[in-house]
Amino acid sequence: MSAMPDAARIRIWDRWVRFTHWVIAAIVIWDLFGPTDPLHRKLGYAAAALVVLRIVWGFIGTRYARFSAWWPTCSYLRAYGRSLASGKPLRHLSHNPFGGVMALVLWALVLALAFSGWLMRLDAFWGEDWPQAIHTALAIALEVCVCIHIAAAIAMSVWTRENLIAAMVTGYKRRHPRHAGNTTERDRCDR
Repeated sequence: MSAMPDAARIRIWDRWVRFTHWVIAAIVIWDLFGPTDPLHRKLGYAAAALVVLRIVWGFIGTRYARFSAWWPTCSYLRAYGRSLASGKPLRHLSHNPFGGVMALVLWALVLALAFSGWLMRLDAFWGEDWPQAIHTALAIALEVCVCIHIAAAIAMSVWTRENLIAAMVTGYKRRHPRHAGNTTERDRCDR
């Protein structure tokens, strides 16, 4: 049961977005820290398939799941960077521009890991060290990005007093009054 009445909140993340986010997160944790066995490979391919489906959902999905709601253009990145520097971060209902960049980087790393893992299994590269080296480097990059992602979600939740982690669990963020300021035009909730 939500502590906020329905009038005070807005659904941002649909079930598919939340499902793919948390399942991919669980797979990544398992594959980064669990055994390297046949399950590791199968889960890696499953994570890549979920990323591909999430990308498709970025074109055909619900309003805030679509790339049009959060694609991190240069102008949005600059404006958001300026708002952070001023100490008054712009509010975004979907991903903020920096969060959008991180989502794209994380997805690219999951896809690259699946591809490099597949390359390691090919007979053509049997005995070659470079596929393993690439796979390991990508895994380390993913670990670093996951840590940054988690730290940023916590830090922004504290700074903006909007629990971003809870929003990815429940699907809801708080609704602001019509002229709450600091909400971007692109994804304002009071249109």
